[in-house]
Amino acid sequence: MALHPQVAVLLEGLAALNIPALETQSPGDARAGMAAMTVPSTVELHEIRDLDAGGVPARLYRPSASTRLGLLVYYHGGGWVLGSIDTHDDVCRKLARATGHAVLSVDYRLAPEYPFPAPLEDSVNALRWAHVNAAGLGVDPNRIAVGGDSAGGNLAAVVANLAPVPLRYQMLIYPVTDATRSSQSYVENAEGYRLTAAGMKWFCDHYLSGGVGSETDPRVSPLFATEHVLADAPPALVITAEYDPLRDEGENYAQRLMEAGVPCALARYSGMIHGFFSMSEMVDDGMKAIEHAASLVKSALDA
Repeated sequence: MALHPQVAVLLEGLAALNIPALETQSPGDARAGMAAMTVPSTVELHEIRDLDAGGVPARLYRPSASTRLGLLVYYHGGGWVLGSIDTHDDVCRKLARATGHAVLSVDYRLAPEYPFPAPLEDSVNALRWAHVNAAGLGVDPNRIAVGGDSAGGNLAAVVANLAPVPLRYQMLIYPVTDATRSSQSYVENAEGYRLTAAGMKWFCDHYLSGGVGSETDPRVSPLFATEHVLADAPPALVITAEYDPLRDEGENYAQRLMEAGVPCALARYSGMIHGFFSMSEMVDDGMKAIEHAASLVKSALDA
C-alpha cells in the first residue's frame, strides 16, 4: 500500500529540519541528535528505577506491586551505535503497562567505542543477572522473555539463540538479522524512508570495527544460525515495516524459525517505516504494534 498519511507528514517534517545524512555524522553528533528528539514519556507506572545489572546499567519498570511478575528484558534500537534507556523509555513504559509484567531495559555499551562483541556481552550478562536476581526484582525466574527493536531486535534474537537462561518468548521488532544487507528491500527502500541503506552500512561498519566477527557470523547475523540452533529457540513474534530496508531479512528470519518448528507470529505493518514502534504518539500503528506485541508477550509470561 502507499505510505501511511501520518508517516508521510512525519517524513515531511523531518526533511524540513535538514538533518545531515547519518553516514556523514560522527557517532557523538548522531547520538546528540537522537537525544534531542526524544520527548519525555507521560506514562506512569507503579515503579521505575535505575539499577546495576551485573555491571550493566539498566532500568526496571514494574506495573504493579506484585512480586511474581514475569519479565521482558528489552534491548533498545539504534544500530548498536545510538540509543539508550532514555530514548526508549516511553516504549518500555508502554510495554510494561500493556503486558502487566515487568520490563528491564538494558543500557548496553555502544560501538564504535565498544564494537562487537561488547554490546552482545552486555546483553547476555544483564539477562543472566536478571535471572539470578529475579527475587530482588519481584519477578519469576522461570517466566522471562527477551525483546528489542532494530539492533535491539538483533541482540534479542542472538541472545535467544545463545540461550544463557531459559526463555519463554522473543519479541523481535524489525530486527537486523542479516548484516550483509543483500535483500531486495534494501534496493526498494534504499532511501527516502528515514533509515537508509547507506545508514545501515554506517551502523554495521561501526559495529564490526573491532575486527572481531563478520557479517555472516550468527552472533552478528542470526539469519545465518544453523537449523539446529534455531530449532531450540523460544517462540517468537517478528514485526516488520513495509517501507524498511530491514523488512525482508526480518521476514526471512521468521520463515527460518517456522521451518525449524518454532512457533512464530509474523506481522508486516503496511505503509510503515523503520522506527514506527517508537512513534506511537505520532503514528497510530505504532501504538497498535505495541499493543499487539504486548498481548503476545503477556500470553507467554502469563502461562
